[in-house]
Amino acid sequence: MLARIPLSLLSLLSLAAASALAVPGRSSAAIAPPSAAIVPSSEAPPLEMLPRWAVPQSYVLALRSDPAASDYRGTVTIAVDLRKTSDHLWLHGKELRVQSVTITDAGGRAHPGRYTETVPKAGVARIDFGELLGPQRLTLKIAFSASYNGTLQGYYKVVFAGHAYAMTQMEPISARLAFPCFDEPGFKAPLMLSLTIPDADTAVANAAQATEKSDPDGWKTLTFAPTKPLPTYLYAWAAGPWDIVQGPTIPPTRWRSEPVPVRGIATRGNGRKMQRALAMVPGIIEAEESYYGFGYPFGKLDLAALPDFSAGAMENAGLVTFRDWLLLLDESSSPDAVRTTFNDEAHELAHQWTGDTVTLKWWNDIWLNEAFATWMQQKVAETLHPEYRTDLGRIEGGEGAMADDSLVSARMIRQPITGEGDIDTAFDGITYQKGAAVIGMFEHFVGPKAFQQGMRAYITAHAFGNADADDLVEAIAAAAQRGKRFEDAFKSFLNQNGVPRVASRLDCAQTGGPVLYLTQSRYLPIGSKGNPSRLWGIPVCVSFPDAQQCQLVDTRVTRMKVGGGCPKWYMPNAAGVGYYRFEMAKPDRAALSRAISERSDAEQLAYADSASAAFQRGTLDAPEALAVMRELAPSSVRQVALAPLGTVEWIYRYKARSNTQRAAVRDAVEKAYLPRLEALGYRRRAGESADDALMRSSLASALGLTFKVPAVRAALLRQGEAALERGANGQLDLDAANPDLLPTALSVAVEEQGQPAVSALMRQIGLTTDPVKRNAMLTALSHAEGAEADVARDFALGDEVKVGEMAMVLRGGRETRAERDQLWHWFTQHYRRIVERSGIFSGGDLPQIAGGGGCSQAEADRLETFFTPRVDQLPGTKRGLGQARESILLCTALRAEQSPAVQESRP
Repeated sequence: MLARIPLSLLSLLSLAAASALAVPGRSSAAIAPPSAAIVPSSEAPPLEMLPRWAVPQSYVLALRSDPAASDYRGTVTIAVDLRKTSDHLWLHGKELRVQSVTITDAGGRAHPGRYTETVPKAGVARIDFGELLGPQRLTLKIAFSASYNGTLQGYYKVVFAGHAYAMTQMEPISARLAFPCFDEPGFKAPLMLSLTIPDADTAVANAAQATEKSDPDGWKTLTFAPTKPLPTYLYAWAAGPWDIVQGPTIPPTRWRSEPVPVRGIATRGNGRKMQRALAMVPGIIEAEESYYGFGYPFGKLDLAALPDFSAGAMENAGLVTFRDWLLLLDESSSPDAVRTTFNDEAHELAHQWTGDTVTLKWWNDIWLNEAFATWMQQKVAETLHPEYRTDLGRIEGGEGAMADDSLVSARMIRQPITGEGDIDTAFDGITYQKGAAVIGMFEHFVGPKAFQQGMRAYITAHAFGNADADDLVEAIAAAAQRGKRFEDAFKSFLNQNGVPRVASRLDCAQTGGPVLYLTQSRYLPIGSKGNPSRLWGIPVCVSFPDAQQCQLVDTRVTRMKVGGGCPKWYMPNAAGVGYYRFEMAKPDRAALSRAISERSDAEQLAYADSASAAFQRGTLDAPEALAVMRELAPSSVRQVALAPLGTVEWIYRYKARSNTQRAAVRDAVEKAYLPRLEALGYRRRAGESADDALMRSSLASALGLTFKVPAVRAALLRQGEAALERGANGQLDLDAANPDLLPTALSVAVEEQGQPAVSALMRQIGLTTDPVKRNAMLTALSHAEGAEADVARDFALGDEVKVGEMAMVLRGGRETRAERDQLWHWFTQHYRRIVERSGIFSGGDLPQIAGGGGCSQAEADRLETFFTPRVDQLPGTKRGLGQARESILLCTALRAEQSPAVQESRP
């Protein structure tokens, strides 16, 4: 239930907060010292969770904010439930300048307190009362000022097209950079916000605007309605010369009695590009309401296209924020862009239930937010846009997560939190894609209806409160009428890392009928130092020619009795929904191979992954991997046809060591895929399907950039050169290329032309505000070679490239050892500047940017030597280093594995 704040208290707090801003230019008041009779306690600062004996009940935040300035100031008034006698409390604040603290006790007596950032690096702060206070309801009023953050965290500013904008990104722990608060997900409280901003600006926030009052000095104060209880990481607002455009209104449904107005927020002049994205919202909201049986609870709904952003998107209740290119669509937008927008909207809007309405208690359960939003996004797309094939997308996502999960250094889904680094690195493929795949696996096992009943019970029971994994698993188990064995099985995927490996062997000689033996262990690639002896509770579903059988496999060896006689073949991962890799006895795999073309698209994807997994284990050699490519490439389903290319690319880049071997691989790829690309052509065709356009883009990139097929590069180069021609206005004619192929065409041009293309693109980026075209040009710069690669990287560190765009350039230049050596030298020379620009939450990514793609002991060693002394400087660096180094060593081991020469497979 929603805990309401008494109106009398809201009125009192609102007036108190507003009074601090009534006189412009007020001077900072000195803090009166606490009574000398009280000796402050020496309690150690809490570096993980704050104690639960001081709990926020509400916030009233009043800010005076001019985005064109460097600083802002304000007051926050926090109602706190003090649950034990104390002379202090703990909260969060980081890089804030606190002018005064006023403590008002339950009797209305006010006296000054003292604010100290006791652990500045972590943002842990202490407020001393100056006396012992018993359990009661306190009010803290804190006056403070701060600089707008420069690394896209907290309350930050961006200057875009000559205009200044201020906006927020609080997740995971950056609200403490914006104002003093209890910055943990377990503390949910309503926020009442007022923003005093220049008259010419506009502002938006989580809740609807309630009042507007103009001041005679050219400012105005906007007051917003109180939010529902939210954690601080979901508080959001933005100020500046935004375009605010009206979208569709979502009519009432059986789950919601009031309509929901939808608006778009964009930088000046870009509001007109919001309508296509806004039109997607009603269908998504109604589908999610219908699934959860719970109406959208936050009143209005704004979608904001931010000019620079550290995340892809953020699910702030009532004010969902996105990178601008995700929402700014027009009629020429590529099918891939349109699908990405829909899927990202469906993901973020799913959070309005899982994350916003029901919030995790602590960061070890961030999967309750992100995995469920990923899973629901796919479910909504299956309903509204079955042609998007997000059923296959979930399988692809799970298989992608398995690559990371195969590392000994991989995170668990429910990774224990020991510091900021564990929080920062939790937003990865393990949380999102593995989490969604595990959810889908257990949904398939218990049945969609039972799973939905469990989800509805979970949302209803914990609405506007907090929950953890036990709450969710118990709700599903109860709805499915399953017991502790099921709960333990589910949790076995949450509380340990790694990918299960299920080895299968069919025995039709048993007197009691055929038996399928299923033996589980941990999947480990060649070179891994992991222990294979691990058990999960795996819901294994097997397809047979005439039936499907499911069984919970939670012992080392399990016998599955097969009904209906000895089957001609079986598929160990029915519908491809299982989060495990399978390895079949050779006769069994041969039988499946003969039937695989007749199986479902999903099972063909799982079959392709089993081949990739076998290659990484050394049980499938390069010629056999190329044979799998030839087997699946003719598929009419794009995802299936392209599935083998990841393994083949690795062979081309690392295993094929001579020009002859590389030519053999390239010839095989060309023979398998070039006729299809040529049939599609290099330009859009009237009436073509979106899937054809997506296939064209994928094949052009793979054949033109990865495998460097001459005919493909020539066709792309013609488009790239046309796009680099300057028109009468002095700007590049980027519209001359197929918009779907623009990044690829420009990349080929950069590789072929070198300096002229690099210089032209750098100049044009400074003249271009269109985010899609900027992305294409920045992607092309990542393909610069030789001396121009360093020129492009230097450019990425400059002001003409946004902070959120920088990594697009830095992730290139690593195909060969020489290119990686050059990147390494540049990176180590510019490390400090990279850190300054990217901020404190970049630690987990930096080792991968520096060393990703490495495949030698020497590259692993230099990575460790450079980063080991720096692991404590940025949160997440230790885990990022461990994973990047292990990946390099695994690549090295696989490369050294002896197998038949690549040229033996040349057609």
